[in-house]
Amino acid sequence: MLSSFSSRNQSLRFPHFLLRQIQKFLTFHSHPPHHPSSPAGSSKPKSSFDPNFAKSSSNSLPHSTSFHQPSTLANSVDFDQNTVLETLSCYANDWKRASEFFNWVETHCGFEHSTETFNRIIDILGKFFEFDLAWNLIEHMRKNACSLPNHITFRILFKRYVSAHLVKEAISTYDKAEEFNLKDGLSFSYLIDALCEYKHVIEAEEICLGKNNKDLILYVDTKIYNMILRGWFKMAWWSKCREFWEEMDRKGIHKDLHSYSIYMDIQCKCGKPWKAVKLYKEMKKKGIELDVVAYNTVLLAMGRSDGVDFAIRLYREMTELGCKPNVVTYNSIIKLLCESGRIREAYKVLVQMRVKGCAPNVITYHSIFGYLEKPREILKLFDRMTHSGVSPRMDTYVMLMRKFGRWGFLRPLFVVWEKMEEHGLGPDEHAYNALIDALVEKGMIDMARKYDQEMLEKGLSAKPREALGTKLVSG
Repeated sequence: MLSSFSSRNQSLRFPHFLLRQIQKFLTFHSHPPHHPSSPAGSSKPKSSFDPNFAKSSSNSLPHSTSFHQPSTLANSVDFDQNTVLETLSCYANDWKRASEFFNWVETHCGFEHSTETFNRIIDILGKFFEFDLAWNLIEHMRKNACSLPNHITFRILFKRYVSAHLVKEAISTYDKAEEFNLKDGLSFSYLIDALCEYKHVIEAEEICLGKNNKDLILYVDTKIYNMILRGWFKMAWWSKCREFWEEMDRKGIHKDLHSYSIYMDIQCKCGKPWKAVKLYKEMKKKGIELDVVAYNTVLLAMGRSDGVDFAIRLYREMTELGCKPNVVTYNSIIKLLCESGRIREAYKVLVQMRVKGCAPNVITYHSIFGYLEKPREILKLFDRMTHSGVSPRMDTYVMLMRKFGRWGFLRPLFVVWEKMEEHGLGPDEHAYNALIDALVEKGMIDMARKYDQEMLEKGLSAKPREALGTKLVSG
């Protein structure tokens, strides 16, 4: 296992010092890692919330019998906090291995865990619904002044409970925070944020605005309202978003920059960019100073409702007011120019980005790829992208392959396929399907069948195709 870990070091890009420390840890291992997608004993959330469990349990995670006794090598290992945190992150998809390392580094190497390292292992345990073990550790934390639970500890628990749809347990956790003197406005905002992030907005609104929770009204401010508004946005309940926005006015809730940024984004996403522009003008009248996020939202909305030239004027306005554009700003302008058929101007903005000290990203190039109509020009821009240090993603390759496939150009399609393999990316099912569709369209059935079989051998799902004899039989 140690040798296989070393061989993967380059692809995982671990720092050399971290690799050495992990290898020393792995020296004490004898069992293979568990598959991250099916952790033993974690197939079902443990929803029972028993505050007394931790008190009656031992003060640490279960020690694995796969460890040897302390040795000279173990005692000579010098772990610092960053090394422990990074190593735990490496085991984020294997809670048992993370637990073993957490115990090993303390018992065999004399490392004293801090609040930060406890929080990291609690986050990993929560990811796999090991909440009883997490509470066991929290009880252990309170015994050492150097590792007392903090607001981040409870934020992690809120997030993991709510992501598992254990809302009652998350609320009980907020009440239990009082034992640690952490039941305050910050913990309350973390609870509401977790509920809204994972689409439990109805429960969040009931907690904040319900008639039976008047004792919490002290903590309900503009920030909390913004969280709930963003929650309705994430659920794409546009009518509820509008209703809640109007309710803020009726209740006299102060709307800040973040409030307007969220609602402008809502108007754009629901297909009403002109309303976002109207909100922008309202902000200007109120004297609200926009940040780059708000400007980016308005810029795209203005480009969609009034045209790209108005968006460029807004770009100039933001720079004159001292708001520095970011990559999203330039990407929006490039996309708007391409949508208007002004490809050459989009190229000029691409050059201007680097002059202004803003490096393009893969989305920048995607915006242009979508509107180019000549294979040679596309491949030239692709080479320009890779030579500039921007790495293509899998969806970059799939987009270009589908584009060439629709046009019936197999040669540039295979050029992209080969570049994908050169860059170390194995084709996924979308890439295979794009290639096979193009081959079938050109009548190259034997070659298409070869890739279809290769795909199946890799365990990928191939599309049913009548030409290959794989059409689904109805009934």
